[in-house]
Amino acid sequence: MSSKKNDRRTEILQALAHMLENSSGARITTAALAKQVGVSEAALYRHFPSKAKMFEGLIEFIEESLFSRIHRIVQEESHVLMRVEMIITLILGFAEQNPGLCRLLTADALVGETERLRTRITQVFDRIETQLKQVIREADLKQGLRPAMGVAPCANVLIAVVEGKIRHYVRSGFSVKPMDMWQQQWAVLAQSLMLNR
Repeated sequence: MSSKKNDRRTEILQALAHMLENSSGARITTAALAKQVGVSEAALYRHFPSKAKMFEGLIEFIEESLFSRIHRIVQEESHVLMRVEMIITLILGFAEQNPGLCRLLTADALVGETERLRTRITQVFDRIETQLKQVIREADLKQGLRPAMGVAPCANVLIAVVEGKIRHYVRSGFSVKPMDMWQQQWAVLAQSLMLNR
């Protein structure tokens, strides 16, 4: 695949993300997207066979951005609570920098789209929750800490906080940022998350 074709694909995905950020709940048509990019609808379909594939391209970008960095955190940071904080801070920071993608993460932009896309978003959060479970499970082995309410409930409350802050960001029209008050919130969460053996 030529780099020019890759550049056009990237340009289309960036335009779609920008439109998601600025469309405030309106459904995005391929005609409007083509106009935003400055090409014909036929040209869009030369790069992506369907609008669903365009959304999938954005979801793949989310997955690659988050999971490559989460993997690095797990490899490089040994302290369990620090790992958890870094993972959640990464996700919230990514959400804050990519408001349009938050409309995908909340599935807000996927109303009326194929069920497969909503399933992909569910899988993103399931993977994050699984990663958090693995990190929390290691707390006992590596640091003599145990989760205050069990591994699964701890991971679940953390993913609920992440999803809640992203949803609040979307609902507020991107005015209440995911990182707002996060340091104070994490300080309280961290104290109640783990107990010494």
